[in-house]
Amino acid sequence: MAKKPDSFYFDNYVACADLAVQAAELLTKIFENFDPAKIHDMLNKMHAIEHAADKKHHELEDALLTAFITPLEREDLDLMSCSLDTVLDRIEGVVQRVYFTNIQSIHPDAIVIAHKVTDACRAMKDLMVELPNYRKSKTLRELVIQINTIESEADELYINAMRNLHVNGKDPLEVIAWRDVYAFLEYCADCCENVADVVDSIVMKNS
Repeated sequence: MAKKPDSFYFDNYVACADLAVQAAELLTKIFENFDPAKIHDMLNKMHAIEHAADKKHHELEDALLTAFITPLEREDLDLMSCSLDTVLDRIEGVVQRVYFTNIQSIHPDAIVIAHKVTDACRAMKDLMVELPNYRKSKTLRELVIQINTIESEADELYINAMRNLHVNGKDPLEVIAWRDVYAFLEYCADCCENVADVVDSIVMKNS
């Protein structure tokens, strides 16, 4: 098999991060314009994005299986791909839980957190665009810090949302359903931060 150019790996990451942005934007749109009658269709749309990201992940893994020389350590390239893929899985997981717990209306707190997840995904995409320049980039570290900050803000929103849920929730089943949804929203932000942590590790190892 012909050697993949170094740009193949980095372009793959940008494509996956772009799909994460699309997924986060769709999630926010679902929450802002929520219609329980359309949630199954929205879940299918989200799954199509997640499936496209899976394909990109498998393409990179297939390339690593046959690659002789890679631009970074093989394990780091695979870890980055897996970390990006997990972001998509968690965003889809939010919509899955809205669907199978039969949520009928969206709490305002969830919309605010969804916007934070979108912000994190956009910063993550910028980070992937900048990754090929990791040796001399002036903005890579700033983007890592930006994602860490967004994740901290999402954590605070999550705590406040859970507090509101348990103080004001009247229906035990609704409380249980929203606990799960909020947890997955928080996982989304955590997973974006994990991507930033992988970048940090790569920079440290190759400096």
